[in-house]
Parts: sequence; C-alpha cells; structure tokens
Amino acid sequence: MASTPSDSDWAWGLLESTDFLWVVVIIAVAIWPYISAIRNQTSIALATVLSLLLVMFLQFALETFNISFHPIHLFSLIPTIFTDQNIPIGEGLGHYHRIITAAWLHADFIHVLGNVLVIALAGVPLEQRMGPKRWIAVYIIGLLGGNIAWIATHPQSSVPAIGASGAAFGILGAYMACWPEDKIEFPLLFLIRAWPVWLIAFFRLGLEIFQIYSIQTGTAGESNVAHMAHVGGFLLAYVAARPIAKGAPSELYESGTVSGGFSQPGTRRRAIESMGVLGEDPWSLSGRTLEGQAARVLAKLRQEGDELETRQAWLEELSENTVCPKCDGEIVAVVERDVCTLRCGVSASHFEWP
Repeated sequence: MASTPSDSDWAWGLLESTDFLWVVVIIAVAIWPYISAIRNQTSIALATVLSLLLVMFLQFALETFNISFHPIHLFSLIPTIFTDQNIPIGEGLGHYHRIITAAWLHADFIHVLGNVLVIALAGVPLEQRMGPKRWIAVYIIGLLGGNIAWIATHPQSSVPAIGASGAAFGILGAYMACWPEDKIEFPLLFLIRAWPVWLIAFFRLGLEIFQIYSIQTGTAGESNVAHMAHVGGFLLAYVAARPIAKGAPSELYESGTVSGGFSQPGTRRRAIESMGVLGEDPWSLSGRTLEGQAARVLAKLRQEGDELETRQAWLEELSENTVCPKCDGEIVAVVERDVCTLRCGVSASHFEWP
C-alpha cells in the first residue's frame, strides 16, 4: 500500500514527456523476460519472477535517486477510480490497465520476495504440469480474481493496492484444483521440505481467512495487506483451472513428486516416449562427421541417452563441443516438456536434433 494520490496524480493528460519515457522503460523492463523466455523456450514462471524483480529494482532506483516519477500513482489499483460516480466514464476507462499493472508493483523487497517465492516454488512445477500457455492463463486469472475481489469488497477505498499476491495465490488454487497430491519443496511451518500441494494450499488459504476474520471482528489491528485479494485470486483460479488444464501435458489428478525439473510419474513416461531417435546425426548427414571429444561425447550419448537426465547431460556437453553443421554457429540445448534437443543458436530452422 502507499499514500493516497490526488486526482491530478493519475491524470494521464498531465504527464510530461519524461514521464512517458519512464512509462516505456517500465513496460520494457516488465516484458523483456517474457520475450527472452519465448525466444529461448525457457520457463514462463521463472520469466515472471525475473520480471517482478526487475520492476522492483527500477522502483527502488526511482525512489533512491529522487526521480519525480511515481509508478504507483499510474499503475496501482485504486478502487474509487472504477466505483466513484463523480469520475467521468472516459477518465475511468483510461485506467483499466491498473487491474493488470498493479501486480508488477510492490511496496518493498520483502513484499516482492514473498510473492516470487510462491511463483518459483509452486509455479515452475505447475508450468511443467500445464505447459506455458495454460500456466500464463491461470496466472492472469488469479491476478484478475484478486484485484476484482479487492474492488468489490473495498469500493470506497482510494488507497493504492499493489502486488502479485492474487496471482501467487491463484497458482496455489490452480495446483490444488488439478494435482493436489503433488509434493513440492516449500517453506511451511518453519520447515523447507516436500509438502503435498493440498496441505500448502489449505494452510495458506486458511491463514488468510483467519486474518480476515480477525480484522472484521476487531481482534486484530489495521492491516495494509489485501487479504481479500489473496482469497479472490485463489478461488477464481481454482474454479477455472480444471477446464484450462484439459489437454495439458499431465493428466488431471495424476500424482507424484515434482523435483529437479522432472515430474513424476505419467509426465515423465510421456516425455521418455517422445524422445527422438539418436541414429543419424546432422553432422554426419552434412558430411562433417564429428571427431575428437565431440565424437566421444556423441558415442556416450548413444550408449547412455535412454533416460531423460542422462540424455540432457550428454546433449548439453555435446552442444559445448560442436557447432552448427550449416552455419558454424553456436549450438544451444533446449528443454521442452522435460525433453532436451539441440538447435542452432543463430536460427532454429538450421537443425533440431534428435
């Protein structure tokens, strides 16, 4: 939360050219991790973690150097903007972006770290289960559910609400709905160990409900934590998760321990079944048969590459000892749905193997 801005603080028409420059910088910082993740086909959940942290660092820099640009005034969620009848309709419509952008702002590093901890520890295995497109859909639904719940329950509030907590709780809600028996490494009850998702979800949601009850009954003091946003994000994602998860890499309710980047058991079985054949390699086909260390690594790969982990390890080593047979460019190892393949770092169209 932050101090209440005046009407002039959130009027786009009063922004100066330097303010618009900072708007562009913040948007660029927020979306760059996603562009990188899509290009390199890496985890969207980890890209979200990086995006949130980078925006927080930018917020910190703006405050540290006393730069007269306040992203909270422009991007935070302020319920009265949407509920106050005295605000012109056109003015309110110009601020619907806040329902999304508020999730990229945080009060301090403790605030953002609490959210990225959930997104990283629960979000990454959930992405392995659902796939990146379904994961980002669930993330946005949790985000929207949290912010809409906050507006609905605090319609007269003009205090900015910020943070990705609704989205983080949405991840727990979606995981609880689809794969409640999965065990993931998570800090709970002062212990970091593999807990079942249903236990993590019940504990965290129960704590939020207890805190809401304590505030409503007057047994707790004033709070600047948007507990209703947490509950709203959890519930909306819980309801929406199962329809979204249909057709995902993992079957609904399939149970197992998710650890070390490989999920168990059904997802792993399907990943092994989808591994490519190690027979003909692109170097031999192009008349550039591998020699020396590269040839030895390739031989080891063919001998031991029938398991996900060993295949990935040998492919990664092979990528460090070879170049693209078409352009002599760098080779990168890419992991998709637990299956590792090699591609040209210059152009993915040059080759993909195995």
